[in-house]
Amino acid sequence: MLNIQSKLPGVGTTIFSVMSKLAAEHNAINLSQGFPDYACDPELVKLVNKAMKDGFNQYAPMPGSAFLKETIAEKVEALYKIKYNPDTEITVTAGGTQAIFTALAAIINAGDEVIIFEPAYDSYAPTIKLLGGLVKTYELAPPNYGIDWDMVKKLFTAKTRMIILNTPQNPTGSILSSDDMESLIKLVTGTDILILSDEVYEHLIYDEQKHQSVMLYPELKQRSFIVASFGKLLHTTGWKLGYCLAPEKLTKEFRKVHQFNVFSVNSPMQQAIAEYLKQPKNYTGLASFFQKKRDYFRGLLAESRFTLLPCNGSYFQCASYSDISDEKDTDFSMRLIREFGVATIPVSAFYQKATDHKIIRFCFAKEDATLAKAAEKLKNV
Repeated sequence: MLNIQSKLPGVGTTIFSVMSKLAAEHNAINLSQGFPDYACDPELVKLVNKAMKDGFNQYAPMPGSAFLKETIAEKVEALYKIKYNPDTEITVTAGGTQAIFTALAAIINAGDEVIIFEPAYDSYAPTIKLLGGLVKTYELAPPNYGIDWDMVKKLFTAKTRMIILNTPQNPTGSILSSDDMESLIKLVTGTDILILSDEVYEHLIYDEQKHQSVMLYPELKQRSFIVASFGKLLHTTGWKLGYCLAPEKLTKEFRKVHQFNVFSVNSPMQQAIAEYLKQPKNYTGLASFFQKKRDYFRGLLAESRFTLLPCNGSYFQCASYSDISDEKDTDFSMRLIREFGVATIPVSAFYQKATDHKIIRFCFAKEDATLAKAAEKLKNV
């Protein structure tokens, strides 16, 4: 028999795959995994088809199509009044998760420490461990999942190499404020600590609040990799396209890994997305679009026994079921599928220690009819 020593012995199938599989087996409404159940703009599909017919079917340049990188630079400058050089500071990636992996692989050496905030997107910790790094965890707590930066400072050691941010945050829907950013600046000024800022939900900010990107703060921008996703932007999670913004010095290291990881990504879709983004209206209405869905879903669940937590961004709504049951959140989520026909994600899955606050996560990036049908079932819980 082959003797294989796993590099990730504690890692199994992701909770997203588990819950989606169970949902399919029980024909349940899937509000677990974060993807829309509606089509993207048909015009975007036409543009992909046109790009294929126009011959964009071979390798794109390793850093990404010049047309797309230039369009990204224009979009960033229009939204944030910040300039990134498309040739030296923007890299097109095979989705946000690949960008996260590549940024970590470019920087983290064995023994380096990375601070993450949990509940956290499930790729952060395994990637750090795979690279020989050490995960330093700061646990956030409901209902607001706020950060005490004085406590974060206590996690710093001589080996602290990076801090991972996620705003708007998956799974909690919380966002970082300007005060958070100012506190972070005070912590990292005078250090070599880098920042990986996962901003894939940047356009999904509600109630007229402003997205606090690290790029808005020069002290943070100079030390930050920023990850963005076209899947979230264009309702095309299956296309797996995103990008990374970083100063030239960091981008050079990022591309060293990127070229041996995926080398380059889908050529016709890069061309089509660049064409599509030339019309700002194709993305500037996202906040309003999803806020209506958030408000609609929250209104429906107001008649249920669930307690809704604040949702300031992303397309996730967290809810407490502590008034319903004292079951573990994993058991409760399984029972929701089997007995009530609705799939969710237990938030303990986003903590390495499986911390259970009796909170589950719903995805409301669904047709209104889907949300209404799910809410009717959830009212019976």
